[in-house]
Amino acid sequence: MNIYEIRDPIYGFITFNEWEEEIIDHPIFQRLRNIRQLGLTSMVYPGAMHTRFEHSLGTMHLATKMYDAIIEKEDNREILKNKYNYNDTGLKRDRQLIRLAALLHDVGHPPFSHSADSDDSDGIMPLKNNKTGEPFTHEDYSAAIIKGPLKDVIEKHKINETNYKIEAEEVAALIKGDPTKLGERIFWKILISSQLDADRGDYLMRDSHHIGVKYGIYDLPRLLNTLTLGEDQETKDIHLGIDEDGWHVAESIVIARYQMFTQVYFHRTRRAYDYHLKEAIKSIIEDGKLPPPTEIERFLELDDSIILNRIKENHEEYHCRAILKRNHIRKVYETPETPTKEDEEKGERIKEKLAKNKIKFYEDRAKKSWYKLEESDKEIMIIKKKKGKKKVRPLSHLSHIVNNMREIRQIRIYVNPEDREKAKEVLKNEG
Repeated sequence: MNIYEIRDPIYGFITFNEWEEEIIDHPIFQRLRNIRQLGLTSMVYPGAMHTRFEHSLGTMHLATKMYDAIIEKEDNREILKNKYNYNDTGLKRDRQLIRLAALLHDVGHPPFSHSADSDDSDGIMPLKNNKTGEPFTHEDYSAAIIKGPLKDVIEKHKINETNYKIEAEEVAALIKGDPTKLGERIFWKILISSQLDADRGDYLMRDSHHIGVKYGIYDLPRLLNTLTLGEDQETKDIHLGIDEDGWHVAESIVIARYQMFTQVYFHRTRRAYDYHLKEAIKSIIEDGKLPPPTEIERFLELDDSIILNRIKENHEEYHCRAILKRNHIRKVYETPETPTKEDEEKGERIKEKLAKNKIKFYEDRAKKSWYKLEESDKEIMIIKKKKGKKKVRPLSHLSHIVNNMREIRQIRIYVNPEDREKAKEVLKNEG
């Protein structure tokens, strides 16, 4: 089996086999070269030009390092053998399955990534159906691509046919967290999508590197060294977590993510461009919505370059012009990250005054839980070895910092740039 390597600014080198190379070389995966990791963040941080392509390679690499760090420990292998009847062949097969899922986890991203991947009914993602009324996610598109146009390149390579016999549906199931195909082995999803996954582990370091900030840095060698498995005392489920001696590295990842959201992802100007971009895309694509996963070929025709060209062609449209001229909406009010009742009431007064004076405004509600305290079964688990058994408990039981963290609910009110001075005059008594 031939092994290839490429240079990477985060890890030095990333290696892959000839089967993975064929997937990487496929035009559908190459499309990720034309999808920026952070949308129009480069309008604020000029270095933010990196793409989903390099992030996907990095996620595969980091997921593999995490998997290997777990498997190389004899007590972890014993847990997997006793609980799930793993042997060496099964462990090697799951290693490859995890690599493929990590590599392809973002293959269904829309143009400009999360800037266009909206979670509200006013966004550009089409609704699923009348029953749920929920928009599709990029994971839905990734699954459709993996089970559709990428199926043959995944299943019919000679390496897979001879050694693994991995099905495209298994890869999609690991990304989506669907146990119907994987059964108990679904617990490996924690490496792909969780509060301790390779996805966020890579983007924290990669985004920090390209943007030029230090907020997303954490101790990766220590993380890998302390990864382990343990059993829940009540459910008897197996959890991937951090050895108790290294719980501070888990805490540092949560803090790093908090800092990246508050300082970068929710930056006031970046959020302004997210708004312009969403509205611009709605004005220049058919029906104002992306094609659904059932029309995956049409969806795959869209990337950042296509959208940017259409924005240029429609340069007279308000939001397209705002992006091209870098003349974005301007903030006239913002609350703290966790607003009080008084902060919210002040925001309502400001909106009333602006409306009364016929000043058009846009309200942005930046809401995010960077750590899900309300879902204890999804917390980062800290694993303590006692009397020969490895027991688990949530990180929040140890970390006062994490336990006291609250979600971002910041509210900002923007006006069009031509109305900024008038808005200031109207609101001058609001302080």
